[in-house]
Amino acid sequence: QVQLIETGGGSVQTGGSLTLSCVVSGRTFSLYAMGWFRQGPGKEREFVAALNWDGNNAYYEDSVKGRFTVSRDNAKNTLFLQMSSLKPEDTAVYYCAADSSSAYFYGLVRGKADYWGQGTQVTVSS
Repeated sequence: QVQLIETGGGSVQTGGSLTLSCVVSGRTFSLYAMGWFRQGPGKEREFVAALNWDGNNAYYEDSVKGRFTVSRDNAKNTLFLQMSSLKPEDTAVYYCAADSSSAYFYGLVRGKADYWGQGTQVTVSS
């Protein structure tokens, strides 16, 4: 059984930074495209960033480009999301996701994922 466990959420002020981690167990992490989604208060879940199996190509939602960086350590089965210059509108529950049907991020960009973490709360105050 695949498990995705996110950590690293918290509360920061505008302009602050946080790094989220997602540890994956149960399957061959290094073969999958991985990504991050978020769901803000009263909003639908939205795509944030995704990464190919080898970590060499990433795709970002426009509002986070230049502020967020997605990376992975396949040796440790871990996905990261480094977030900087945080804004109140980044406040959300952040979810780690995996697309086990593909090594490339294209499906994740369209919201296609078959494994999800439980989410970690990020709160940015002004």
